Amino acid sequence: MTDLYQQQRAMRAMRKAALEYGVVAILDVGTSKISCLVLRFDGPTRFRESDGIGAMAGQSGFRVIGAATTRSRGVRFGEIATMQETERAIRTAVQAAQKMAAKRVDHVIACFSGGGARSYGLAGQVELVGEAVSEDDIARVLAACEMPDIGEGREALHAQPVNFALDHRSGLEDPRGQIGRRLSVDMHMLTVEAATIRNLVYCIKRCDLELAGIANSAYMSGLSSLVEDEQELGAACIDMGGGATGISIFMRGHMVHCDSVPLGGDNVTADISKGLQVPLATAERIKTFYGGVQATGMDDREMIEIGGDTGDWEHDRRTVSRAELIGIMRPRIEEILEEVRARLDAAGFDHLPSQQIVLTGGASQVPGLDGLAPRILGQQVRIGRPLRVQGLPQAATGAAFAATVGLCLFAANPQDEWWDFDIPADSYPARSLRRVMKWLRDNW
Repeated sequence: MTDLYQQQRAMRAMRKAALEYGVVAILDVGTSKISCLVLRFDGPTRFRESDGIGAMAGQSGFRVIGAATTRSRGVRFGEIATMQETERAIRTAVQAAQKMAAKRVDHVIACFSGGGARSYGLAGQVELVGEAVSEDDIARVLAACEMPDIGEGREALHAQPVNFALDHRSGLEDPRGQIGRRLSVDMHMLTVEAATIRNLVYCIKRCDLELAGIANSAYMSGLSSLVEDEQELGAACIDMGGGATGISIFMRGHMVHCDSVPLGGDNVTADISKGLQVPLATAERIKTFYGGVQATGMDDREMIEIGGDTGDWEHDRRTVSRAELIGIMRPRIEEILEEVRARLDAAGFDHLPSQQIVLTGGASQVPGLDGLAPRILGQQVRIGRPLRVQGLPQAATGAAFAATVGLCLFAANPQDEWWDFDIPADSYPARSLRRVMKWLRDNW
């Protein structure tokens, strides 16, 4: 844990330097696509000490000046499977974005969806040394958190205080400067497999780039797709990507739980490929143009030309009804949504005062999903698009770019994390998600 603590501190310092220079690249390493945006920051950096713990992410004086997307290669289930292919794809995206921006970029902030995300709720308590809460007191209370057994080969990717209590007063955003005797904290920690992070860091270094920050894609999608009220009152963002479906639950403006389901749009494409006996590229085209999950009487009569270039005239002239295509797609999409529902139930999502669910990500664009999803997930479901950010090309405003846009907001206005404080090296933090959910129930 100590190594990652130092690494995260180094990355945060690098991000500060990059923002002061004024240009930073955003890199979303997904299973189906790799997106790169180049951001230009106007005026002084927004790392203000006065912002306090957990300032809401928002538009913060930046503009998108370069954008590029390329097909992802060498990435499976949100993790790097083939280093050389992923390196080539990242180079392609970054170079194209740099060309559009007419600026060289040395620092990138990246997000990814793999690594088997797991959430933990931590709690700590200390007696104050002076009358008022100081920066050192925040560091001490974070260090007093009891570290759970996160398992061999896993590292903390995010560790954020979600609630402070001073004596009998709970629900404090930032207790610094307030007078009291006993300070308590509830912290949310997200862990992933260390090898996944190491591979991504190594791949980015091989591209001659410096990593100035790293984040979880589901968290980023929640930042960009949930409106402020949803983040405050309690909502879940379901990011349906190509290789994985990310789940992030927000409450009081903070992410309090994160999970992922290793199924996504690529599984639907694979089912179509097997069911219709066509190549994956053809299956992807058919899914994009004709796919759906709700069959009507007309779909029996609507015929889709499969096409092909095998040389067998009969085989290449085949047609299939849209109803048949929907019959292949629907079971897999139902499976993904049922798995998401099981993960939300396990997280105690039912206990939140508001149970809004927002679907985003490229695979959420399947026609008819807005009718199917409420039957499985509950009535308060909407299809979400990311917030508009200045300078973003029209092609990058869709739901498939939710994590990319969220990463822009994360770069511009990061929430305070455990490594932002000078925690004594001999006491690193560290009970389960139930504790955070219990705080949410008790304090609402």
